[in-house]
Amino acid sequence: MSPIKLKILQTFLLHDKALKPIEISKELGIKFPSVMMHIIGLTRMEYLISPEKGFYTITAEGKRGLDFYLDIDKPLDIKVINLQTFNAQLKTVPVKSIDFHMKRGDFEAWFKGLGDLELAKKTGLLRKQSFCGELLRRKLQILIVNRIMVLAKIAGFSVVKK
Repeated sequence: MSPIKLKILQTFLLHDKALKPIEISKELGIKFPSVMMHIIGLTRMEYLISPEKGFYTITAEGKRGLDFYLDIDKPLDIKVINLQTFNAQLKTVPVKSIDFHMKRGDFEAWFKGLGDLELAKKTGLLRKQSFCGELLRRKLQILIVNRIMVLAKIAGFSVVKK
């Protein structure tokens, strides 16, 4: 997904309501025709819908959260809704849960549902390396933190490395 499409999608996520394309254009400082073109593309990709003429909002697929499980039918009552909450929970969620979801490809599917195909692909590559346990947790944390920093830069936020 292009950086502009990601910016537009993130803006819809932050507002969590139906918006007019001109509002997105003004907020991001991107010319209206370009914003409209990307909104049409995001609609075709099923990340956005138009609930009423002239307004767009993120789809349920784009809002989907991830529930952590230890195993099938063993939920942990831990839900994440974005990369920041995912990163925070990665630090404390039982490693058995991380192994469970990684083997099933759940993280890849969730990242894809968020619209981050690049992160989904990188997670798939990590899964194929068959890491497990604390090493998998650390590798996944590095991947997520790096992606958050890239997205923050794309969105125009300053990033401080610790």
